[in-house]
Amino acid sequence: MATTTEALPTPSAQYSNTEQKRSFDKEKRESVEIADSIKGDVYDDLRVIDMDENGKERPIETDIDIATRLISLEDEPTLPAFTFRMWFLGLGLACFGSVLGQIFVGSSLHHPMPQTVYVSQLFIQIIAYILGRVLEEIIPGPGNPLPGLKTKDNRFWRFFNPGPFNLKEHVAITIFASTAAESALAISIFAADDLYYGLHPNVGVGIFTLIGSQLMGYGLGGIMRSFLVYPTYIVFPNLLPTVQLFDALHRGKKIMLQKKRVKFFWFVFIGIFVWEWFPEYIAPTLTGISIFCLANQDSPWFTRIFGGAAGNEGLGLFSLCLDWNYVGSGGGSLGALFTPLSTQLSLYSGTAICIIAFCACYARNVWNGQNFPFLSQALFNENGTRYNQLAILDEHFKLDTTKLAQVGLPWFASSQVITRIGSNLAIGATIMHVALWYGKDIVDVIKKYRAGDSYDPHLAKMKVYSEVPMWWYIFTFVGSFAMAMATIYTGHSSLPWWGLIVGLIIATIFLPFVVTVYAITGFSPNVQSLVQGQYTKLPPRVTFTVQALGAVIGGLLNYVIMKVIINTHREILLDVQGSNVWSGQQVQSFNSDAISWGALGNVLYAPGGRYSIVPFSILIGLAVPIPFWILHRFFPKLGANKVVTPVLCCSYSYRSLLVLYAEVLH
Repeated sequence: MATTTEALPTPSAQYSNTEQKRSFDKEKRESVEIADSIKGDVYDDLRVIDMDENGKERPIETDIDIATRLISLEDEPTLPAFTFRMWFLGLGLACFGSVLGQIFVGSSLHHPMPQTVYVSQLFIQIIAYILGRVLEEIIPGPGNPLPGLKTKDNRFWRFFNPGPFNLKEHVAITIFASTAAESALAISIFAADDLYYGLHPNVGVGIFTLIGSQLMGYGLGGIMRSFLVYPTYIVFPNLLPTVQLFDALHRGKKIMLQKKRVKFFWFVFIGIFVWEWFPEYIAPTLTGISIFCLANQDSPWFTRIFGGAAGNEGLGLFSLCLDWNYVGSGGGSLGALFTPLSTQLSLYSGTAICIIAFCACYARNVWNGQNFPFLSQALFNENGTRYNQLAILDEHFKLDTTKLAQVGLPWFASSQVITRIGSNLAIGATIMHVALWYGKDIVDVIKKYRAGDSYDPHLAKMKVYSEVPMWWYIFTFVGSFAMAMATIYTGHSSLPWWGLIVGLIIATIFLPFVVTVYAITGFSPNVQSLVQGQYTKLPPRVTFTVQALGAVIGGLLNYVIMKVIINTHREILLDVQGSNVWSGQQVQSFNSDAISWGALGNVLYAPGGRYSIVPFSILIGLAVPIPFWILHRFFPKLGANKVVTPVLCCSYSYRSLLVLYAEVLH
């Protein structure tokens, strides 16, 4: 903690601060900088680094500001991480989070917009802290404050209770559990197999596919960590509340009693805990209240635009939501309180365009949209009946052209076509956006990494710990690749060996672009756990271990819970609209992809095909960032650099804001 004289400004300190501000406020640094030594801790009310040349607190504007003013550089390398408390709580909360996360994936939770709820990392963090403090008091060890439970200070008892529940244990538990709580995207493949084709692959095939798909992305992220994790501009805004809470709970003397922000947090936490019982259980109507639908319950257009209490019912425009799960907690990654304003404005703009496009295409009957539901992920015949995909496949589930000629090609709801266009626009926009705005920075940090330089203040602090050898990540990737190759043959998949390799090459090419954009805009790929470990000074090998184990536990339980949900809610999951609790939207979308891309891609999406605009949108997306970049070059004060074109395009697909990242990473 800084002393008072360190925190208060002096004339020389003000001059120094002016010089620091000039370097911090450079809009585009010509090289990646490392912050100088900083006086004062993040808990001080007034520090030199926080002030401008007039002695007033300046706003947080740059990545250096975030790294040095919001996140503590303090570290205590002697704190143990691999303790009994970490393993016990990590395993327990990983199982709990995995089960709860998989349940949420299948549940629409009666939201006014078709959106999935995720297990919040903040929720896991708080539960882990409470339980960790309890174990600190009841487990014997040399660190137990109770005389009756205090033991000899040896290696055995230190493993059980070395002392107060510390920051590194807490971070390791949170990463462990939150990794397991992220439902594997590949789970929808097996759900679609069961629901639509009656296929039941071997349990081992299913579990190893899920584990392999999770670890493969982690291995790729680790191999590319020099420019996906270490640079200062890789911020991940969604991590800031979590890291700040870690700092508040564990750093500073008697911080639980002295710091106003911690007291404020507990007041808010208790208030939200009490309130959430109402929208979730007592009065579910509070989750989505539409004044427009209440005023006019007989108009289909009112329902399409303003409805949304059930999945695929409507767009939920201007609905009032009183459920914190959706409003601001950011369970998935988007929280109104920490997502950058530029990201939110880009998101809102894209969503507004999307709503207009949905309504206009349906009203104008584009792609025969009026023959089908306004919102749907399913396939249809031209007359609006559900398309029977089994009627065009042979006994080996491959396309039978003779049957196809009799049945005809399937149709999508017009909203689903727009969704696919938006996702593909985002792919092209992501590549060009990163190349234009961050290409030079990425090249710089790769050069500095190869030279062994520290180009981030937190990375410099991490030098005290043993780095994870590159071969660990390479082995993880190779092992996952072996799992994937084995499962596509033992599971009797029709995917050839070269198809898997091509898919991995595409994923490897796209991963740096996707992660860079989402790290800056506030979305959350899997590599964010590596960044969280760096911010909180968790030893890299501990981070590697707990995230890998979390992925394994998550894969095991994801598969089990998926089978239970399908067996108990099969009819609802197959229904186009679902219910106010359960929705099969994601699985329906996967099934549609399997037919439209897998069996009919060369017909539906080929040049001149019914939906040829969908793949062509990737090329269109490449052009989207260019006008904003040119505009900023000539008119920098207009703020064109604040337009996040990948988010703008991805939100054009409305319900697919995270699909782009998931498809690429897995």
